[in-house]
Amino acid sequence: MPEPYTAIQIVMMPKHTNPHGTIFGGVLLANIDMAGAIGAQHEVQIRGGNSRAAFVTVAINRVEFKKPVLVGDVVKFRTTLVKFGRTSVTMHIDVVAERGAETIPVTDAEAVFVGVDLSTPERKPVALFSDNPPAM
Repeated sequence: MPEPYTAIQIVMMPKHTNPHGTIFGGVLLANIDMAGAIGAQHEVQIRGGNSRAAFVTVAINRVEFKKPVLVGDVVKFRTTLVKFGRTSVTMHIDVVAERGAETIPVTDAEAVFVGVDLSTPERKPVALFSDNPPAM
């Protein structure tokens, strides 16, 4: 299995908390979405794919909140390629919280992103590779 790519690393602040004193799930979801798109772009670029493709979210297939995230946690959003389609990339996003010397798995998700051409008003999907998607 390939090494995960750390797409985002952020310190959770008091502004991210819910009334229970933990981090809102929506804060994590927003960062999962962004990390997945960054990871998809990274995977296409390192394989010499379409540099004009901008990635938009098509689906978040699964999200599992395992443990709460606390103020002060350094949260890493690590992405791993699941598969390529002709115009899409499926990514696994693993979220871990560093709390002192401890690293805690807190959330994981799987999401699908499609490459689109932002230079056109229709933002139609574009092929990610000139040939078939590369083998993983």
